[in-house]
Amino acid sequence: MVPKKKLIVSLYKKKGKMIGGGRKIIAICMSGGGFVTSEDGTLLYSGGEAHAIDIDQNTAFDDFRAEISEMWNCNNGAMSIKYFLPGNKRTLITISNDKDLKRMISFHGNSTTADVYVVPGEAAAQGGSVMPASRSSRTTTSKAVVPVIDVPMDNVLDIPPIVDIPVDKPADDTLYLKHHKAAKMWENTITGVNQRFNNAHEFRDALRKFSIAHGFAYVLKKNDSHRVTVKCKAEGCPWRIHASRLSTTQLFCIKRMTPTHTCEGSVVTSGYQATTSWIAGIIKEKLRESPNYKPKDIADDLKRDYGIELKYAQAWRGKEIAREQLLGSYEDAYSQLPYFCDKIMETNPGSLATFSTKEDSSFQRLFISFHASLYGFNQACRPLLFLDSTPLNSKYQGTLLHATAADGNDGIFPVAFAIVDVEDDDNWQWFLIQLKAAVSTSRAITFVADIKKGLKESIPEVFENGHHSYCLRYLTENFKKVSHEVKRLLVSEFYVAAYASSLEGFRRSIDSIRCISPEACNWVLGLKRENWANAYFEGARYNHMQSNFAESFYNWVSEAHELPITQLVDVIRVKIMELIYTRRQESSQWVTRLTPVMEDTLHKESIKAQSLEVLFASGSTFDVRGESVNKVDIAHGGCTCKEWQIMGLPCSHSIAVFQCVERNAYEYCATWYTTETYRSTYQESINPVPNNERPALEKDSDSAQQVVKVTPPPTRRLPGRPKMKRVVTQELAKRQLQCSKCKCLGHNKTTCKESL
Repeated sequence: MVPKKKLIVSLYKKKGKMIGGGRKIIAICMSGGGFVTSEDGTLLYSGGEAHAIDIDQNTAFDDFRAEISEMWNCNNGAMSIKYFLPGNKRTLITISNDKDLKRMISFHGNSTTADVYVVPGEAAAQGGSVMPASRSSRTTTSKAVVPVIDVPMDNVLDIPPIVDIPVDKPADDTLYLKHHKAAKMWENTITGVNQRFNNAHEFRDALRKFSIAHGFAYVLKKNDSHRVTVKCKAEGCPWRIHASRLSTTQLFCIKRMTPTHTCEGSVVTSGYQATTSWIAGIIKEKLRESPNYKPKDIADDLKRDYGIELKYAQAWRGKEIAREQLLGSYEDAYSQLPYFCDKIMETNPGSLATFSTKEDSSFQRLFISFHASLYGFNQACRPLLFLDSTPLNSKYQGTLLHATAADGNDGIFPVAFAIVDVEDDDNWQWFLIQLKAAVSTSRAITFVADIKKGLKESIPEVFENGHHSYCLRYLTENFKKVSHEVKRLLVSEFYVAAYASSLEGFRRSIDSIRCISPEACNWVLGLKRENWANAYFEGARYNHMQSNFAESFYNWVSEAHELPITQLVDVIRVKIMELIYTRRQESSQWVTRLTPVMEDTLHKESIKAQSLEVLFASGSTFDVRGESVNKVDIAHGGCTCKEWQIMGLPCSHSIAVFQCVERNAYEYCATWYTTETYRSTYQESINPVPNNERPALEKDSDSAQQVVKVTPPPTRRLPGRPKMKRVVTQELAKRQLQCSKCKCLGHNKTTCKESL
């Protein structure tokens, strides 16, 4: 019996690309599979291997046929190339010359693909429908099979023999064909009695691969280090195997085996025999290339390639094991912390890296601040820090505490960060103590942070001359038990009250809040107004009222939250290093005296100043008349609108005075906003930290006794998929309406009451 031969060519149109004036076609030549007949009489092809050929309207038929012949090492005179018309999977059309080939490309002009297969010339001459049979994982003679036409080819194509597939199981076997290719190499991992393995683990691994390749499930009747007995999971199936360890050796040998199956098996097996360690071995290399390899994608890939259906938890645990094998364990990372901190301060002199443990040596907290960040903040940034936290979803959870500043272009500038076992008052106070030791305390620093108890008490205690500005974003979250519309109005008026520069504007907003909700008004008045309202605040926060710079830290951590602690720190280090380098390169191209953002702000204020009238009052004081009258004192750098004092950038009223007395407005801008100062912010660089793997120490040496032992914290991640989406209140997502007259939020200049 001469084996039936077939060759399938799928044609894919590459959109938008032209070659030689025609549409480019990539012909995917497939072999080794076959057709099955569906219930409606159409032919469906499955299985096989593939090669690609480029063709277009200018391709000659002889060249096309010759390339196929060369690809499969066969005689092109014995081939007949056929294809299906679009929408017709029953009738085969022959390609015998150049016109036929061009017609085929033209007929499929609006199609994405076209299927073409090659049959021997003798079969084509018979004039019948060619229906090659599909390959199956097992042979069945008790059921009817799809009728086929034997096509002798005199061994022209070297393709394995085809086994007929049962009519009532085409779908299952089609699935098996898809994953058979990946598991084919495992078909002979078990050969029979007397086969030997180095140990029991190697035998179990071979058994697992064997069952996957042959599509059946098994159960372990006996399983220990000396013997393993396995039977087919199907009830009544005689397949069985027994292996045990050879005496005086570690070798494992198959002693008995019944190789015959009478069951139908399961074409797509469950994940029963796919252990997490086996899954880790399969996906390790893919995970190395794609660190963000998702558990869902792992499950899909293993089902496609091996026919194994995994639960999400199995794929996730397998990924965790593979990640640990590639990157090291979480436990080892904690033990490396003493060495890691020393290396940070050694490679980046002037940095601060310290940690502390609990009495049982378990990890408690880690503080990191690089010299480049400290230099940039102390020398060139405003004395303004934003404090916030980001939860970590690693194996041992924890929280990332961070302090960030605003550079002269109002961009985020990381200053320090810490990883703590839990966010509580004690850890926040410890973070502030370490921060005080790192930054310069000669300036009065303003902190924009939550009202939480740990910060409310710790900031004035640690930084005696510091100022605590309550973050408005967190304050507005306390407006509860009201409807969405009422909350929107409360938030709007609260922001207007916070941004109001005068006492009159503040009182009007408070009255508006009282009209909306007396309870909310009482709560607002219960807050210390000197901690959140511009009209009473004594520090300098430059109109930054929210600690919203935490978003960048969150994005960095979300990419590496599953890494061990030392590698997580290194990812943050690399992000800061890239940020410094990028902004240093960008600022080297600036030609303006101020940074782009501040230059644009000053330009807008200058345009407003053109419509103002300046009246001389006395000395260095001037009255500026527009829609309202404001007094400007250029000697002391102040305006009754307070915008100049708050921002450190001249307001439109002061610019009008400068134009009148022929003075340069740039001379009255705070140095933080100049391009020269901005470049100083990013002057220093962060150096790489070498491999954090601590060298081995002798047990009896003095240095070994001095090393602090650090173990993981007792906290563990809760079951279930970790949540990585940051919750942002709906009010923050909306842009607040700001008045162009008084610069307050919640209204425009048409409804502004400030001029009244």
